[in-house]
Amino acid sequence: MTEKTIILDDKSMARAIARMAYQIIERNKGVENLTIVGIFSRGVEIAQRIAERIWEVEQKKIPVGFLDITPHRDDIQPDSSYQDRTDIPFGYTGKTVVLVDDVMYTGRSVRAAIDALMEHGRPQSVQLAVLIDRGHRELPFRPDYIGKNVPTSKNEQIKVSVVERDGIDKVAIVG
Repeated sequence: MTEKTIILDDKSMARAIARMAYQIIERNKGVENLTIVGIFSRGVEIAQRIAERIWEVEQKKIPVGFLDITPHRDDIQPDSSYQDRTDIPFGYTGKTVVLVDDVMYTGRSVRAAIDALMEHGRPQSVQLAVLIDRGHRELPFRPDYIGKNVPTSKNEQIKVSVVERDGIDKVAIVG
């Protein structure tokens, strides 16, 4: 895959994440009763960064968990070596869960994530934060918090890189 265009560099990515953190605080009138759950893989790092930014602003630690949606996807079947990486070390029944993903495309990952969440508890509400919304929805989901809208063609892809996994923070269109 050839990198066509860099959409976000490290600084603009940090600003987008900070903006989402502020919007989460504002919409929820603070952070009481709030939890954050990142979707594997890069939604995990973005969720952690949002929680860190909320800490900087509110001086309150938000519980952060990680959700593996693999068994709930409709496009793949896990093989016999599959190990569930879900790690949500807190209860969220009756709480607001901010579900975090790196890229929103058709909405199928969000559907799988909601199915997986409901297996572990019953949140009061679920809000969705995505770093990139590229459109082309097949299911009726809309993010509550968006780092950047990036209209793409269906034959292009968005590649999110995070320093924790990839050694660099950037978002690029590849194709």
